[in-house]
Amino acid sequence: MILSDPRFVALSNWLYQYFGDKVAINLICGDASFRRYFRLHHQGIDYIVSDSPIDLVPIAPFLAMAKAYQHAGLLVPEVLATCNDYGFVLQTDVGELQLLSVLNKDNVTDYYKQALNLLPIIATVTETDNGPLADYDDTFVARELAIFVDWLLKEHLDYVLTDNEQQMIATTFSALTDNILAQPKVGMHRDYHSRNLLINDQALAVIDFQDAVHGPVTYDAVSLLRDCYVRWPDDIVNHLMRYHYQLAIDHQLIDENVDFASYTKWFDLMGLQRHIKAAGIFARLYHRDGKRGYLADIPLTLQYVVDIGMKYPQIADFSLWIHKVILPLVNHKNTHEAVSQT
Repeated sequence: MILSDPRFVALSNWLYQYFGDKVAINLICGDASFRRYFRLHHQGIDYIVSDSPIDLVPIAPFLAMAKAYQHAGLLVPEVLATCNDYGFVLQTDVGELQLLSVLNKDNVTDYYKQALNLLPIIATVTETDNGPLADYDDTFVARELAIFVDWLLKEHLDYVLTDNEQQMIATTFSALTDNILAQPKVGMHRDYHSRNLLINDQALAVIDFQDAVHGPVTYDAVSLLRDCYVRWPDDIVNHLMRYHYQLAIDHQLIDENVDFASYTKWFDLMGLQRHIKAAGIFARLYHRDGKRGYLADIPLTLQYVVDIGMKYPQIADFSLWIHKVILPLVNHKNTHEAVSQT
């Protein structure tokens, strides 16, 4: 890390004051926000320190959720020290091996069941010391879905919608919103997938939970099982869907009178909302934040929309449009961007 990085210099000085001597700091990665992470080793113990520019990424939500999740019994990083002026957070190291890195068709079912077993605990966390979690309501959903239009269609593809396409999108988004509002609400991690679960001995540690809200019961399950970064065979996903369905009934997260067909519709349409939003976010990460790697994740998110949406009459026109018009444009754009970088 070059010394011309003023935040790194400030971070080094802060850690020196905390530990009483110099420590070697190694950049791990950034994430999908403006946050970046470092690992350090001191006197036989590993630590993680996050650097969150305080005007862009407030640390208060992370601190509050870490405390609430730890109190609920989840394995999460323990906050050891904070610097409110800069947004530095020193925390325990709960693992460096992402679940995604070890998954294969032979072990994914067992690992995902282990991950699904944590969701009833997450569901109980609906408030922190800062108050109730934000409500994942129709306004929240509309704000998320608008990212698809603003960043994928307009910014990334420079696509001009016809009146009929605008109406089709409005009809689709309304159906997805109604599906969300029909579901029971629980504490929701909101980014629960295999990159945000770390292997810690025989347990799974949970990270990146600062955006938790109070929202639909299927959201975290579909986030895990229909991951934006990896796709598993339908028979595996369907088995795990039924596992979560029964888990939700057993923990009284959904009423026992809700049949599996109703749950499946909740799950499928919830996934479509998440993937539509994610496609827009990946485009935004490229154009606004210069994070080129996320472009490669857009086609998978849109393919989910094509394959799942065609099952539902109220979504079918939108899915067909994605298949025939938008996905080819995305693939062409990605190819062009790749060539321009060589």
